[in-house]
Amino acid sequence: MSKNSRTVNRKVRFHSRFFFRKFPAILYILKWLCISIIIGAAAGSASAGFLKSLEWATDFRENHIWIIAFLPVAGFLIGLLYHYFGQNVEAGNNLLIDTIHDPKETIPFKMAPFVYLGTIVTHFFGGSAGREGTAIQMAGAIADQLSKPFRLDKTERRILIISAIAAGFGSVFGTPLAGALFGLEVFLIGRIRYNAIFPAFTSAIFADWVTNLWQAKHTHYHIDLIPKLELSPILYSILAGIAFGICAATFSKMIHWIGTIFKSNIKYPPFRPIVGGSIVAIAVFAIGTTKYIGLGIPTIVESFNTQLPVYDFALKMIFTIITLAAGFKGGEVTPLFFIGATLGSALSLFIPLPVGLLAGMGFVAVFAGATNTPLACMLMGIELFGAESGIYIAISCIVSYLLSGRNSIYLKQRIGQSKNSRYESDQDKSFSDL
Repeated sequence: MSKNSRTVNRKVRFHSRFFFRKFPAILYILKWLCISIIIGAAAGSASAGFLKSLEWATDFRENHIWIIAFLPVAGFLIGLLYHYFGQNVEAGNNLLIDTIHDPKETIPFKMAPFVYLGTIVTHFFGGSAGREGTAIQMAGAIADQLSKPFRLDKTERRILIISAIAAGFGSVFGTPLAGALFGLEVFLIGRIRYNAIFPAFTSAIFADWVTNLWQAKHTHYHIDLIPKLELSPILYSILAGIAFGICAATFSKMIHWIGTIFKSNIKYPPFRPIVGGSIVAIAVFAIGTTKYIGLGIPTIVESFNTQLPVYDFALKMIFTIITLAAGFKGGEVTPLFFIGATLGSALSLFIPLPVGLLAGMGFVAVFAGATNTPLACMLMGIELFGAESGIYIAISCIVSYLLSGRNSIYLKQRIGQSKNSRYESDQDKSFSDL
């Protein structure tokens, strides 16, 4: 190499080092852009495959109702799978949240196929469960395999899992902005890690884009009538938010309480879903409808247009609590959408607001109270229903969040900032410690 070439190379290296010292965010952006694209591609593809599988399983079950009779057998097989091969991933979403707080061993990759298989079997045979837990766990398990190749430290692993949660949530519901904020908000109440804001949003947006490329279907909702912003609709929204918050707290308390009953009375874990599955299957055949099992999307859509009976939300709550507390797999969020939307629809009997608006408010507000993620739920409501409903959505989410109290469906969720000064001693504790 000539003397002039060496001189030029030294100048290039000098200017490069100077540039990156002056603009250190460039390296951060490039690194996390690369990682986020990988997370988005993997999570989006996983969500797309899962959504299509779920659609097939639901269609088959609805056309072959007799298969619900085998729900206890299916539950037993799921129980065996997790008891003998998946105890280290059985905690599901709580394992991801715990890893954000205290990163240790890499999350086993088997979490992804195990939760996928368990959820599809649950829906295929007639359990009442959701899909967000599956999408988040698949994304988290896949994404955490990147921690060693990219040599990520503990802080960076936290960002990685947050981004995976954002990607899984945003892609499975078609709400990338809410997904990103959910990932940032869900693990620590009252605080947001802003060092993860770029990876979370980038991962969620890429994941949603990839899911759409695979032509996976998302449900669309519409609120026909939104009242003018006046005092009376605001007061009615607060009243509805109180009902949604009480409902969210009840669901959170009940699912943990029933889960404890199953564990204390049935020592061998694979037997628990046999009992839970038998209760659900018998109840389905007794009432003569499949309305309260699976995702319940048709009923959710109906709630935006029709005033539904006051018992719909309660029955869905019972079916879901028994299914998940017994050990079947799936998420809680879509059932919470059902519970909130049908409760909102029923409230139109007593609260003079449009049925569609009340259904939309309940859709996100019960979820906000049960997961303590009011900001993500506000944004989700705007993404799903339009900005015109934003103020009413925000009111119901905030009130529900406050009224749900010291409860959460995620026991490993920690309290960064207490909702009430009366409970300042709860700060930095998880709900499992309260």
